[in-house]
Amino acid sequence: MAPPGSPFRLNLEQQRKRAKELLRGLRDGEAEALARFGRHHPRAREPLSAPALSDAQLVIARELGLPSWPRLKAHIDRMEASRERIARGGAAPDRDMTTLHLRCGHDIRPWLQEAGFRGAFLEYSDPLCQGPVVNAPDWLDRRAGFIAQAYGAGVGLDREAVAAKLRGSEEGLASAASRYERVVLWFEHDIYDQLILARCLAHFAEMPPARLELVSTGHYPGGTRFIGLGQLPPEALRLLWEERRPVPEAALGAGRLAWDALRAPDPRPLAALAQSGTEALPSLGRAIRRHCQELPWTSDGLGLTARLTLRLIAEEAGNAGQVFGRLMMEREPLPWMTDLIFRELLRELESPSEPVFTGLGDEDWPRARLSITPLGRRVLAGEVDWLSLRPRPRWVGGVEIPGDPPCWRWDEGSGSALRR
Repeated sequence: MAPPGSPFRLNLEQQRKRAKELLRGLRDGEAEALARFGRHHPRAREPLSAPALSDAQLVIARELGLPSWPRLKAHIDRMEASRERIARGGAAPDRDMTTLHLRCGHDIRPWLQEAGFRGAFLEYSDPLCQGPVVNAPDWLDRRAGFIAQAYGAGVGLDREAVAAKLRGSEEGLASAASRYERVVLWFEHDIYDQLILARCLAHFAEMPPARLELVSTGHYPGGTRFIGLGQLPPEALRLLWEERRPVPEAALGAGRLAWDALRAPDPRPLAALAQSGTEALPSLGRAIRRHCQELPWTSDGLGLTARLTLRLIAEEAGNAGQVFGRLMMEREPLPWMTDLIFRELLRELESPSEPVFTGLGDEDWPRARLSITPLGRRVLAGEVDWLSLRPRPRWVGGVEIPGDPPCWRWDEGSGSALRR
């Protein structure tokens, strides 16, 4: 099971102790304690006089992602009860019908087993947020070529092995409705997950199983930022299972629209979908907008992730691994990247003959000390357009971004795609 020290496995006595420590800090006027109070307490703007234990408990609860101390206690009670049910064993939660658990990775598979689930598992982990995603008969072959070139060495797979894995995922998706009474989709809120979810929903709009259900969340109480379901211990997955919901027809339609727009060579339909939102699947609409922000911006030619990364390098945020950690935990509005995707992004930023940063090297990239160059600072300031440096061509879904303009760009102010 997940380590006892998991930041999402909370202990009430520990939180009581933390609240008492915070109260002492508030009464002593400690700067850090006062800053925490200022960030989380609804009376932060009022003069702080005679703080009570209830004030400190409220701050602790909100730091952990819950609105009140009673809600924190109730959450911990539910987690402990779930953990006890797992320890007792017994019948599987998904025992009532043949079930397929579908996930955009293998991260939760062992925790589902630990939580007592016995249904089949399908991994569909094609990173559709990266590389070409086109509406063409050979789209899987093109995906295999991109993945093998960009990430194959990092995961020990050549093109043939990548292609076989992609075909296996598509075949598993195609046979799901005929082989299983229930398909349960386990996805969080980021673009990696939501674009794969769109692909799956577009398929199930044509070939629906008898029951299609969704487990989706963008938040979970804990001592660190929630990024994905793979962070959670088994008892949390069991609680999320209890909160799953059927996928309505409107959600299938939204997935089909998003999948069609993602593969289009013109990003304006995708931008329009981002603006209108996807009411049946709110996380999908937000993720589509975040995906559009990876287009070159009209202001400097950088996509959002590249800009955030260069800013961290300019701030001397540490080695490449530390930059990645701070990007995910502090700066990225919708965390979605893996370390391999980040490494590929650094290679893209390194591609112009005139460098915007130095220090990456070829070996042990997480330890590389990265330094911004004067040119990099000018790009960040908007004085030099990134595309004028002729970086390596790339794709954003079905939109090809050549190494120099004109091309499709993102206008953040209007939330629209423009060609210039």
